[in-house]
Parts: sequence; structure tokens; C-alpha cells
Amino acid sequence: MRQLENELQQTLLYRNGRGVTPTDAGRRLLAHARGILMQVRRARDELVTTKDAMVGHVIFGLPPSAAMLLTVPLVKSFSKSFPQGTFSMVEALSASVMEWLLEGRIDIGMVYNPSPLPSVEIRPLRDQHLFLISSKEAADDRQRKSVPFRELARYPLIIPSRTNANRMLIDAQLAHFGLKPRIAFEIDGIASILGLVHEGYGHAVLPLNSFRGYVFGRTFTVRPIVRPKLSIQLALVTSARRPITPLAKETLSLIQQTVSRVLFPDKPQQLQG
Repeated sequence: MRQLENELQQTLLYRNGRGVTPTDAGRRLLAHARGILMQVRRARDELVTTKDAMVGHVIFGLPPSAAMLLTVPLVKSFSKSFPQGTFSMVEALSASVMEWLLEGRIDIGMVYNPSPLPSVEIRPLRDQHLFLISSKEAADDRQRKSVPFRELARYPLIIPSRTNANRMLIDAQLAHFGLKPRIAFEIDGIASILGLVHEGYGHAVLPLNSFRGYVFGRTFTVRPIVRPKLSIQLALVTSARRPITPLAKETLSLIQQTVSRVLFPDKPQQLQG
């Protein structure tokens, strides 16, 4: 390690009597090293793939809200379709999923509202309308079937921090009308957000699919946001600078099929609301 530090002219580790921790330079080098190792693995996977079998390993990153609904059907479908391959799923907010993709730590990502980048291939899945989610007791105007977008600013919101794609969309759209969101609490986690909404501490703004897996028998007032409608795009992303292995390419198609079947069925499941 000392030899590497001398070669790079950077201190990579903080050393003390209790052990070592990486410096900022060390953490950056680690990210590059992980990407290099991933590339070596991908090259090996592609070279050993035969005509009759899909082998290798695929890592898929996605938001926790989607993972809750997709993990079981995806693992089942992958195991059945590619018995000689292996599959990993990691959960994170869209910003982290994009970062991991650019670093080479994942092969495929699912994100909300991806920003166009030369290094990223974007495959849109579906635009999802956003809804105002309220507790039965807190929705004093619950007789209204929809909420005009401009009025969103008057509701105390329980909402993720600014790195969240949903939060950035709400901030930007309200700013377009010269408005700001009224933030009751910043919470990064849908289960926690909905728990607080159910207890009457505020309201949430979510697409129905991200809300679907967290109802747990509770009831909410669910109203679409209109004039204008507020939508967020769900998309799959892959690297435009790294070749995709045959197994990853087939897995990408499998993910698209599973998302269509599970998240966007022809007859959506009924929610309590």
C-alpha cells in the first residue's frame, strides 16, 4: 500500500493504533477499483458465455419502493430463465443508483426522472402520475376528488430530502409557479412517511405503485394532482460506455417484462383509499 501511495503521490489510508480508514483519495480509488473489478468480471462472463447457456453475474440497482414489489417475481423469473447465472439486487435512491452505474458497481439500474448523460442509455418504462396521500382524519377537504397543483403548497408535506427525484420534481414545479412546498418533515423512506401520514402528521406526494406495497391494511385518502398533472418517469438505465454482457442484455429484457406485468398490469390492483 505504501508503494501504491508513493506511485500515486497520495495518502490513501489514515493509520492509527486502532487500524486504518480510507482518506478521500482512498475512497475515490476504491470506487475506481470496484469498477475495474466489475469490468474484469463482465469480460470473463462474456468470454465464457456459450451458445447454449447464459452464465455470469448481473447486479441490478433499484429504489426500495420498487424493490418491495419486484424482488420476488424477478428472482423467480431469473432463476427459471437463467439457471446457470447469478443475480443480485441492491436498493438505493435514484441518485445513488445512477452513481453506482457510472462507477461500474451495477449492470442495470431503475431510477426516477433520469437526467440525460452521454455515458448513460435510458429506457423509459412509464410516466406515473403523482397523488396526494392523506390520512382519513387529516383530509378535511377529502370530499374533493382531486387537488389543483397550485394548492399543493398549502399542505404540510412529509417528503424525502432534496436528493430524491420526487422531491426535486415537486420543488422545481412549484418554483415554476413562484411557490415553495410547505415541509412538515423530511423523511427518506416510504414506510416511515406513510406511517406518519397515517398518524396525521402531514401528507405525502407519491405515485400509486411506490405506495402500493406499504399500505399494510391501513386506509388513506388518495387524490390525483391536477391542473397540471404531476408525473414522474420510471426508467431503466445502463452504461453507454461499457459493453453489456449477453446475460445482462437478456436480464434487461426480463426486467422490462416483469415491471410491465407487476407494476403496470392491465387491471391495476385495488388499493384501500
